[in-house]
Amino acid sequence: MSAFPGKAKVVIVGLGGIVGASVAHHLIERGWDDIVGIDKSGIPTDIGSTAHASDFCYTTSHDYLSVWTTQYSIDFFEKMGHYARIGGLEVVRTGDDAWMEEIKRKVTSGKAFGTNVRMVDPAEIKQMFPLIEEDQVQGGMYDPDAGLVIPRSQTVAGKLVDEGEKSGKLKVFANTPAQSLIVEDGRIKGVKTHRGTILADHVIVCAGLWGRMIAEMVGEDLPVMPVDHPLTFFGPYNEFEGTGKEIGFPLMRDQGNSAYMRDTGDPKTTEGGQIEWGYYETTNPRMCHPRDLQSKEEARLSPSQRDLEMEQVIEPLERAMELTPMLGELGYNEGHSFNGLLQVSAAGGPSCGESQKVRGLWYCVAIWVKDGPGYGKLIADWITDGRTEIDHASIDYSRFYPHQLTEDYIESRSYEAAQKIYYPAIHPREPYLSSRSVKQSPFYEREKELGGYFMELGGWERAHGYAANEHLLEKYGDSVPVRQNEWDSRHFWRVSNAEHLALSEDCGLINLSHFYMFDIEGPDHVELMEWLCAAKIGGDNMIGKGIYTHFLDDEGMVRADLTVIRMEDRCRVIDGADAGPRDFHYVKRMAADKGFNVTVTDVNEKYTTIGIWGPNARENLKKVVADPAALDPENFAFAAIKPVQIAGKTVTAFRLSYVGEQGWELHMKYEDGLAVWDALRDIGVMAVGVETYANSRRLEKSLRLQNADLLTQYNLIESDLARPKVKQADFRGKDKHVEYKDREYQPAMLCTLVMTENTDATGVKRYPVGAMPVMDPDTGKTLVDELGRLSYTTSVAYGPTIGKNIALAYLPQKYCEVGRKLNVEYFSETYPVEVVAVGYKPLYDPENLKPRS
Repeated sequence: MSAFPGKAKVVIVGLGGIVGASVAHHLIERGWDDIVGIDKSGIPTDIGSTAHASDFCYTTSHDYLSVWTTQYSIDFFEKMGHYARIGGLEVVRTGDDAWMEEIKRKVTSGKAFGTNVRMVDPAEIKQMFPLIEEDQVQGGMYDPDAGLVIPRSQTVAGKLVDEGEKSGKLKVFANTPAQSLIVEDGRIKGVKTHRGTILADHVIVCAGLWGRMIAEMVGEDLPVMPVDHPLTFFGPYNEFEGTGKEIGFPLMRDQGNSAYMRDTGDPKTTEGGQIEWGYYETTNPRMCHPRDLQSKEEARLSPSQRDLEMEQVIEPLERAMELTPMLGELGYNEGHSFNGLLQVSAAGGPSCGESQKVRGLWYCVAIWVKDGPGYGKLIADWITDGRTEIDHASIDYSRFYPHQLTEDYIESRSYEAAQKIYYPAIHPREPYLSSRSVKQSPFYEREKELGGYFMELGGWERAHGYAANEHLLEKYGDSVPVRQNEWDSRHFWRVSNAEHLALSEDCGLINLSHFYMFDIEGPDHVELMEWLCAAKIGGDNMIGKGIYTHFLDDEGMVRADLTVIRMEDRCRVIDGADAGPRDFHYVKRMAADKGFNVTVTDVNEKYTTIGIWGPNARENLKKVVADPAALDPENFAFAAIKPVQIAGKTVTAFRLSYVGEQGWELHMKYEDGLAVWDALRDIGVMAVGVETYANSRRLEKSLRLQNADLLTQYNLIESDLARPKVKQADFRGKDKHVEYKDREYQPAMLCTLVMTENTDATGVKRYPVGAMPVMDPDTGKTLVDELGRLSYTTSVAYGPTIGKNIALAYLPQKYCEVGRKLNVEYFSETYPVEVVAVGYKPLYDPENLKPRS
C-alpha cells in the first residue's frame, strides 16, 4: 500500500463500488491523475450494494437518459469481457391486460430511444424460458441486449481499480472512512480520515447507501433512501452443470408481480446451481435511514444485507410458483437469501453533480449497476468539460428546492417511490401523493372554491382546470373530445380544453405563482448577464424591458430558457419551476468563476405572478388599473415592463404571451396577490387552468419548453430560437453558436407535427402523452440524424382550436419539409403524422384568428 498522501487533485469517497470505480476509470481516461480513492470497506466493496447486486441490465425505460447510460454501460462491460448478452424477457400474465398495455408502451419507448426490444408471444417465451407455464402468460417483451454482468459487478469494480493503480494515476486506501470534509470559503479543501488528512481540489461522493452521511458533513442532504429488496435463492438447480455458464436462460421479469428471476448457471460458477428470485415490496416497503445502517462488525450478514423473513414474500412467491412451478419443487436456500438494501429516489432519479453549498464537492448516488459506467463517464465529462454529451438536467443535484432536501420530504417521497420500483406502470403525468401543498399561491383558497384540479410542480400546487368552468362544455363540447382511453385521460380534465377555447374568445387569468425568480445585483450585474445570455442585455436602452433569452454551454448548446428583466439596479430572472433552482445555482457559480462582483438572491417566494391573456385582455385589464390609457398599444409596447396600480397595489405589468394571445404577466409582492386576483375576478375575468398555458395553447403557438424541447443535445438554431443577428458582446458559447449559424444547413430542426389520424385498432380515438418515436413510413425505422440523434416527440398535446394532436420533434434535415408524411408509434400502434412547420411557426395565429391545419 502507498504511503498515505497529504494532497491530491481528486478524492473519491466510496471507490469500492461500481460507481466510484467507474468514475475513477473515466477521470483517468479524460487525462486526470493524482486521484485518491478511499472506502470505509474493502476495495472492491464487501459491504455496499455492489457486493450483493443482482447485476441485471435491461435497456428498457421511458427515460432517454436512463436508456443512454444503460446502453453505454452494457457496451463497457462487454468490452471488458464481463457481460453475458443473454437477453431478457418481460412477461405478462394471462388476464393482466393493463400490464400488457405497459409492455406495448415500453416497446414504443424502446423504439424512440434506440433499443432493440420487441413483442413476443407465449410460444416464443416458452421456447426461450422453458421454466415458465405457457398458459400463464399472454405475451411479453424481449430485450436481446439485456444480460448479466459476469462474474459480478464487484469483480469489474476491482478490475477497474487495479488498472487505475497500475497506471500510477490512482492511489487506493481501503477501510478508510471519511470522518469529515474540510471546507473553506464555500469551497472543498479536503477529507479527514483516521489515516490523515488529504487536501484536494475536488471530492466526489460515490458512497451509495452512506452518501447522505457524507453530505451531512457539509450541512446538506441527498433525496434518497435505502430500502429492503428481498432476494431469495432456490436449489439445487443443475440444468447448466458442466457448461461453465454464469447464466443459461434469458433474464425474466414478472413485473405484474413486482418480481424477477434467473438461473445462476453452472454449479461451479460464482453463485451457480440455483434459481434466484427477487421481489420489490409494493405495499409496505421497509425503509432504512443510512444512520441506522449497522457497522461491519455489528451486522450478521453485512450492513447492506438484512435478514429476510418468509412472511415478507410468501404471497408474491406463491404467485411466482404459479408462473414457474420449478420454484416450488426446489429447496429454499434460507441461508443464502436476504434483504439487500438498494437506494430509491425521492425525486425520480439519481442525485449527481456539484453540491449546492460547496464548490468542488460532487455527488453521484442512487445509481444501479446497469448504469454505473455510464454515470462514471457523465461525471468525468461534467467535471472536465462543464457539460455532458447528453442533457443531464433530470439528475442534476442543483435542481432541488430546499424543501426537497428536508428529512420528512425525503422519507415520505422515497417511501412512495419504493412502492413503484417495478409496479405499477408510472404515467408520464403521475403526481406524487405525499408531501403535497408545500407551496400555495396567495389565491390557493380561491382556486379550491372553484374546484381546482391540482397537480404539483416545484412544490407549488397548480390547478390544471376548474370544476366551476365545466358549464363551458355545454358550449364547446363538440370541439372537446371525450378521451375514451383511460390512460390518455388519466390526470387530464376535459374542462381544460373548454377553458382553452373560452380564453381565445374572451380572456382568462392564469395562476403563474410557480415561476422561479432570482435577482442579480451589484456593480457587475449587467456584465455577468451579458456574458451568460445569448440575447443583448447591456445598454441603457434595455432598462425597463423584458428580454427572452437563453444560456448556452461552451459547445453552443441550449442549457436554459428564461426571461431577464432589466431594472435600474438589478436584473431579475423569471424562470420555470423545474429549471429555476438549477439556473439559480449556475448563475452563482459562473459569477464566482468569472470574478464578477454580484449578489444573486432567490426571491422565488417573495413575488407572485398572474397571467391575463385573450383578445379582450386589454379591455378587461383597463377596468381595474388606475390609468387605463397607459395600456394602449402606443403607450405599452410589446415586451415592455411598466408599473400599474390595481386595487391599490403596485403591480409590474410585463406585456408578452406564452399562449399566443395578447396580454400581460402581472408580477407583484406575494402579499398583494390576492387583492389583484380578486379585482380581476370581480369584473368577471375567468380563471383558466395551467393546462391551457403549459400545454395546449403553447403547442398551438409552437412554443418550446425547457428540459423537454430544449436540451443540450441541440443548438439554438436547430430549435429555431436564434436571433437574426449575433450580438457584438461576447457570451458563453458564442464561437460555437456563430459556427453553427454559418453552416449550410443544420443536421436537425425542431418541427411541428400533427396526427392526421388518431384512431387505434379498436376504433378508439387516442390522445397521446409521453415520447413517441418518429419513423420513416417506408422503412418503419426511427429517424436518426447525421450526428446519431434519434427523432422522438419532445412535447405532445391536443389542440382544440385546430382539432388535432400536435407534437414537436427534432427531425433530420432531409425530413424537414412541410407536408412530409411520417409515422409515430403509440402503445405499439402506428399513426400517420404530417410535418406542418419546420422551426417556429404557429398553427393558430390570433392576429388573423385563423387556425392552420
